[in-house]
Amino acid sequence: MFRITNQALRLLLFCSMPVFGTLAMRDTSDFLTRACCAGDTQAAATPFDVGCRSQLFVDRVLVQASQGVTFTLHPASKHPANPLKDGPSSCVIYDDQERLFKSWGHAPNQTSIDGINWRRTDHKPWTQFGYVRVMKDAKDADPARRYKLIAWGPNAGDAPTNTGYDPPIRYGYNTYTSPDGERIAPLSQKPICLGGDVITGYYDRQRDLFVAFPKTMLESRGFRRRCFSIMTSKDFETWGEPKLVFVPDERDDDGSMARLNRVRPILDMPTKAAMVRTEFYGIGGPYQAESCVIVFPWMITVNNKGRYGNQDGCGEVQLAVSRDLERWDRPFRAPAIPLGNTGEWDCGFCHGVSEAMRVGDEVWVYYYAMNYPHAHPVDREQAPPEIRALKGTKYRRGVGLAVWRLDRFVSADSPAAGGTLTTAPIVFAGNRLELNAATRPEGQIVVELLDAAGKVLARCKPVSGDDLRHHVTWESAMDLAALAGKPVALRFCMRNAELYSFAFRR
Repeated sequence: MFRITNQALRLLLFCSMPVFGTLAMRDTSDFLTRACCAGDTQAAATPFDVGCRSQLFVDRVLVQASQGVTFTLHPASKHPANPLKDGPSSCVIYDDQERLFKSWGHAPNQTSIDGINWRRTDHKPWTQFGYVRVMKDAKDADPARRYKLIAWGPNAGDAPTNTGYDPPIRYGYNTYTSPDGERIAPLSQKPICLGGDVITGYYDRQRDLFVAFPKTMLESRGFRRRCFSIMTSKDFETWGEPKLVFVPDERDDDGSMARLNRVRPILDMPTKAAMVRTEFYGIGGPYQAESCVIVFPWMITVNNKGRYGNQDGCGEVQLAVSRDLERWDRPFRAPAIPLGNTGEWDCGFCHGVSEAMRVGDEVWVYYYAMNYPHAHPVDREQAPPEIRALKGTKYRRGVGLAVWRLDRFVSADSPAAGGTLTTAPIVFAGNRLELNAATRPEGQIVVELLDAAGKVLARCKPVSGDDLRHHVTWESAMDLAALAGKPVALRFCMRNAELYSFAFRR
């Protein structure tokens, strides 16, 4: 009913706008999935307030109609010095006050001036925590709470014993504080929610909320699967109830065998068809874009039962997006961080360990990977010594860096024959328009500004070249600010072009 009502509102405002048929394409040969405007994305409010925020095309919320346009996932580039650090996974943040990159985890704590070259500190590894996520809170008046942590670990009170482990342990999803990133004090008297053992989190700057993603086991299509919920807190102490948001679906399972075939040479066990499926292993990131939140789900594809418990399988990092932290869209089921070739250090299992950060005009994500599958004997104490002896040589793991140019996760693409994309009704603030776009030889983008009846109010001079901030100039002089707050739409007429985002600016 919501979709019908929303569409009716759009038709009232834009009765003369053409609506074109759509077609879906998927190119799995190079893992760049392309799909035309999909109808399964949550519909935008009418009109949609874009303010002065950059609007990415990772989702299709603002796409009213398109013709001859496809949407392409752009995987990250991997730093040539990867792995930057050997050993276990680390949580990395950038400390604005100290102008340092810092990392914590089971590996020795480290710092870096440039995020590439790291040196050890005297701090001891945090071996008592699993999947620790660190946030530095400069706004908290209490210096003892300067650092805030979410992790799988012990709590401050006499919480019920977690009986999901043998022998039972007093671990759970708990919170902690620290004055210096070294001395840690438990904060939660009992776990903030039930479950185990993977949890991630971050501080949402736009909403002034602490956000956590705890793992929840759920029966789904014949298997007990790893799924993830979301929960929030205003003060880091009182948390709302978790809401289930990440559950694997048929599309995930449909791609399971293809993912296993890509890593076939490194799997430890033969494939058992009755066990093959894909699940969520964790929720990485996020990247806090101006208009949306992008997270990087860690997907595990189960191949068989492992030799020493858990499951043999591979893992990759994908992408999901939300504008309200409630509805999440996953338009692409392909790696956002490419796996390495067979034998390379990151060819087997990969997940994003830290919140994405903007560094200049780039987006950085540190990720943990290894060149062997999940639950491989090399990580098991009961494995034969001759296998464990190969850890660090034949079997490698470490932390690498994945990089995107600013906001260039997904593009709306047009061929040489041309294409158009028309936005949903929007209202904006500001007095100028910018495009994050790139054109190929003889390519261009022309923007038409439409009124509520679909009439062209203004047309821009052709935009060409590769720029994160193309400044749009109009064919005829106009006062764009005079239209601020009024329903309008944009029509992008493109040829040989890639459009990543648009933004009205002041």
